[in-house]
Amino acid sequence: MSFDIFIGGKTQFAKEGGFEALFVPDYLKDFQKSLVQWSVLNARCGLFEDCGLGKTVQQLVWAQNVAMKTNGRVMILTPLSISEQTVEEAEKFGIEAERARDGVLPDCKIVITNYEQLHKYDSKDFVGCVCDESSILKNVKGKIKMEVTAFMRKMSYRLLCTATASPNDYIELGTSSEALGHFGYMDMLKKFFKSDDGSMAIGGAGGKARGGSRSFGGKMRFKGHSQEEFWRWVCSWARAIRKPSDLGYDDTGYDLPELRENLHLVESETVADGFLFALPAVGLLEQRQARTRTIKERCELAAKLVVDRGTTSVSWVSTNAESRLVTEMIPGAVELTGSELDEVKEEKLKSFRRGEIKALVTKPKLAGFGHNWQHCNHQTVFPSHSFEQYYQCVRRSWRFGQTSSVDIDVVSTQADEAVLKNLQRKTKLSEEGFDRMVELMADFMKHERNDYNPIKVATRPSFI
Repeated sequence: MSFDIFIGGKTQFAKEGGFEALFVPDYLKDFQKSLVQWSVLNARCGLFEDCGLGKTVQQLVWAQNVAMKTNGRVMILTPLSISEQTVEEAEKFGIEAERARDGVLPDCKIVITNYEQLHKYDSKDFVGCVCDESSILKNVKGKIKMEVTAFMRKMSYRLLCTATASPNDYIELGTSSEALGHFGYMDMLKKFFKSDDGSMAIGGAGGKARGGSRSFGGKMRFKGHSQEEFWRWVCSWARAIRKPSDLGYDDTGYDLPELRENLHLVESETVADGFLFALPAVGLLEQRQARTRTIKERCELAAKLVVDRGTTSVSWVSTNAESRLVTEMIPGAVELTGSELDEVKEEKLKSFRRGEIKALVTKPKLAGFGHNWQHCNHQTVFPSHSFEQYYQCVRRSWRFGQTSSVDIDVVSTQADEAVLKNLQRKTKLSEEGFDRMVELMADFMKHERNDYNPIKVATRPSFI
């Protein structure tokens, strides 16, 4: 073995394990062609692209390339109800793909199903897998994360696609890497992080890094030398962009319309026991109690905002009680609930996308991911501590391709001051972190890490 090969084998950077793309259709934008070619060549990678940049068509073209090269099947996993939308996209772009839900494999090479149906399929029947909205893998001990990671473990071709891979959440990057077959989550921690007390990062990570600091949720932090190497490692298997210019391409046609986020605070007709007036809630228990006391006022205001608007609207709620009340208060509104059959949910979402339903009431976890709703430019939101849910809900309407300004009416109470501040903090940190992530990736892409190349030739002493 040569010394160069020996040194090359020591690197932890992802290596190209794929092939030159066989199918790069003209209907792809230039930046999409670049990402498809890179991801096909990489074979096991992540595309972290903002909403509206065409992840669906890119993953379909990626799957088509793998199927053409191997003559094997490729699975595309999506959230519930996005499967049908993906099939429609495939038909639109002339790619043969079929949806499956009962465990029976169709004749075509690209099979689309939702995450909840994965257990019905045998990984041996597939050579590759695509995870749409792959942020679903962020929960280290989550059932779906473990099922998907096990399903893909022996596959040579794997692709993760999401718009909300948080650069401040290194755990999510670790679980994504593990699913792709690079560093495992725990291996990543041991390689790049340490505890605040200086010990190795072998325990559970305590949370998320804060902004641009090196702290890891107050419990883990980067090792002194490893921050730059960490990002070089991420760049070896992922690409993150907010707009085409992040990769050096033209942004023409990718201008977002105006986003107007309007905060509406309601006053409760009652106050907590022992108080003369409402105060900001302290802790999750008080926050839940405050929401229960103000449910009528909040639902009335949310419904009024929808009725006064008179256009297509989505009302995002948090509880079943809120869902029922808001639906009752909006004439003609359709409620989508978790207890309904999958077929019923999908039909309602399809009807909303076609414009047959004007007012939809549902929860973020049921319909907040993956949908293209440029026909809708008004939403009402009952906020929670989840930045990802809020971001995803907003981006169903405020996305590339939207031609009108978008209004987001946030309905809350004075007692929820802590919730609003936390959401604002997370929004700011995510924006700053993602900008930094894109900047680092762009820089590292310009100076790709080369194999070991000594600048001096070592000579052997004459006495040896």
